[in-house]
Amino acid sequence: MDIYHVWCDLQPGTSDIVFSEKLALYMGHLQERALIHAWRLTRRKLGLGPSSLGEFHIMIEVRDLAQLDAAFQSVAGRSEPVEGFHFGVNSIVRNANFALYRDFPDPFRTRGEERF
Repeated sequence: MDIYHVWCDLQPGTSDIVFSEKLALYMGHLQERALIHAWRLTRRKLGLGPSSLGEFHIMIEVRDLAQLDAAFQSVAGRSEPVEGFHFGVNSIVRNANFALYRDFPDPFRTRGEERF
């Protein structure tokens, strides 16, 4: 699995529950169309964590980069209904940071033949 991470804060005056509901609609739309495998929303607890990463953390699991690319293409098409879901989330967040990680060790990795 590859995991696309998003850390963000909310725009001032934005309800945390409204954000979670809009995100659920957006991610649910992508998941129903098999464009993502799974997703999860977490929130910083007790103020622990670097403020530069934001209060909320979204983890989006995809099987591989091909599935992630398909999701990006769907969203980049900017057509309804996904455009409305994307705008609904994107318009209420700020300070977004992104990263892409993978499960490790890779399941296809050969051991014993490394040259370094």
